[in-house]
Parts: sequence; structure tokens; C-alpha cells
Amino acid sequence: MALVEYKIRLGTKNDISFLWEMLYQAIYVQEGQERPSREVLNHPVIKKYLDDWGRKGDKAFIAYDSETTPVGAIWIRVFDESSPTYGYIDSETPVLSMAILPNYRGQGIGTLLLSTLLNSTKATGVKSLSLSVDPSNPALRLYKKMGFVKVGVNGTSWDMKATLT
Repeated sequence: MALVEYKIRLGTKNDISFLWEMLYQAIYVQEGQERPSREVLNHPVIKKYLDDWGRKGDKAFIAYDSETTPVGAIWIRVFDESSPTYGYIDSETPVLSMAILPNYRGQGIGTLLLSTLLNSTKATGVKSLSLSVDPSNPALRLYKKMGFVKVGVNGTSWDMKATLT
């Protein structure tokens, strides 16, 4: 079996359909549990992650395989006190979201995406990023390895923050 080399590119407005799929995939479901209906994407707290994509501060990276098929995405968006969401810390800290298509997980794509985003974001002067993760999600190990620390609990999920210095 040949080793697939994944590449990363900056996301554009043309990627919005794929980002919506990635938002659905980002909803953590424990093994053995049933995934929610895609209608969950219409929930006001969920849809604000991508509604009106392309506003100031929105940034995404898309991972793709050698066939240029998108397989994962990572994105950040700034929220404010009037519209907080999962992982919200403050209006200066963009909230990070990430997902990989199920058949591509465990191949280092998340590490590649997160490294790309962190390096790119540091260069823009952003001081920190935050996210929300279920503590039983295997991605927690990656987030910890990349410098995210638990700063709170929201329902059953952890709010985590990484300082970019």
C-alpha cells in the first residue's frame, strides 16, 4: 500500500459546503452511540460556527489527498459576548474547530492541519486560540501536545486555550 501524502491549502468561500460537512463531523459522538441528525447543523449555537463565512477573522485550511479530494479542515472564527459558543473565552480569542473524515482519521492529518493553523495564526499577531472538546475524544491528546490547556468546563466538554507566543 502506497503512503498518501496529504497537502494543506488555505480555505476559500468555495469550500463552504465542505466546511459544513466538517462541522457535522466535528460533533463528537462516543463509539457505539448514534450520530445526531444533520438537522443539528440548524441549531443556532451550532450554525454560528459557519454562518456568513468569510467575515473578518475567519480563516480555514483544507487538507487534501494526492487526488485533490478534501479529507479534513480546520478553521477559526472570532465570537463576542453577545454570541458566545462552545470554547468561547473572550472576544480577542478565536475559537478553533477541526474535523477529519472518518476514513482518514489517525493518519496525522489533524497534526498537519493544527500545526499549519498555529503557525499561520502566530504570524498574524493573534495571542491565543480556544476550543471545546469532549474529554473522551481522542483528539484531546493532540490538543494537549500542541499546547492547549483546560481552562473550564461547559456541560460535558472542556474549554481549552493555547497561548501563541
